[in-house]
Amino acid sequence: MSRWRIERLGRKGDGIAIGDQGRALAPLVLPGEEIEGEAVDGRIAAPRIVTPSPERVRPICAHYRACGGCSLMHASDDFTAEWKRQVVMAALAAQGVEAPAPSLHVSPLRSRRRAVLSGRRIRKGALLGFHARASDLIVDLSECHVMHPSITAALPLLRRIVVAGASRSAEISMTVIHGPAGLDVAVRGGRPMEPALFQTLAALAQEGDLARLDWNGQSLTRRPPLLPMGRAQVIPPPGAFLQATAEGETALLAEVHKAVAGASRIVDLFAGIGTFTLPLAAEAELHAVEGLASPLAALDSAWRGAVGLRRVTTEVRDLARRPLLGDELARHDAIVIDPPRAGAAAQMRHIAASGVRRVVSVSCDPVTFSGDVRILADAGYRITRLAVVDQFRFSPHVEIVAALTLC
Repeated sequence: MSRWRIERLGRKGDGIAIGDQGRALAPLVLPGEEIEGEAVDGRIAAPRIVTPSPERVRPICAHYRACGGCSLMHASDDFTAEWKRQVVMAALAAQGVEAPAPSLHVSPLRSRRRAVLSGRRIRKGALLGFHARASDLIVDLSECHVMHPSITAALPLLRRIVVAGASRSAEISMTVIHGPAGLDVAVRGGRPMEPALFQTLAALAQEGDLARLDWNGQSLTRRPPLLPMGRAQVIPPPGAFLQATAEGETALLAEVHKAVAGASRIVDLFAGIGTFTLPLAAEAELHAVEGLASPLAALDSAWRGAVGLRRVTTEVRDLARRPLLGDELARHDAIVIDPPRAGAAAQMRHIAASGVRRVVSVSCDPVTFSGDVRILADAGYRITRLAVVDQFRFSPHVEIVAALTLC
């Protein structure tokens, strides 16, 4: 059995192992640990810990070794917090971008309000949970220390929905959102809707007191699944993206609000359903731009139904293919941008040329974030505030908020 030493963790949370065979990746390890295992295609799938790190702790979930939903539950909270800060700072340093030390906000246990589960019908019922680590197999969940308790409590009902509407040959995807009105469930990949299935699903939705059950785009809505956003309430499209935890959303919004305080006209790029637009509209006029029509329609409807908000305009526009130009951006006092994981290099180049003094960059990927910020830094922008928001406990994922000022 080959012996290895873990040099460090890569940005996806796997250990970089050094041994006589060279380098390999190993899951569920920590820096400084000595392990044994055989590398296949550059990966040690089942490392045995020989010398544990003092930062190693006992995982609190029975599913941890198999489930791919978490990958850092074996590390102390202090280690994980510092490692996530270092991941962000290392990505910026690689681009030559200077930044102040980031603040850190960590969402509490059992606070994840949005989860995308995988389901499969089997002979004895259904499997429902997350995929196993590096596998297409589904780990059937009986507990979860990350998801909101209302989602965990609904797992038996959700399995019955899988049994009712999934085929034996196909996996289904189930997006479950916890909100004040109850659970909002969107299923994709299920059998086509027909009268008997509709009646069964409607009965299950009533039994489970679901706010909405959307089946392949056909909604069985019992009550509007309203989500509060500032003074407004949004009915999101089924399966819509939103920040993973309410606590994380609050932390992100607080940082964005500080960065744009005093601005009277703000443009919100990749606005989604209005996470930033609607709360900021209490104090400024907003122009919200998003590539998909349905989130913007939800945002606009929420704004029109709210009281005490300033003017909000919306624009459906693919910002990767047709970014807002410098003169369009220059009409505003501040820019908020929250692009997808791939980043927004094309849009950043126009922001850099716009002359708008304040920019807030929100990102879920340190590498693309640092590349985007490098474009702004080359145009004279400097990071004045930096925050890391950890909404995904026990995973390598982070959200980043940077306030940039044109010097």
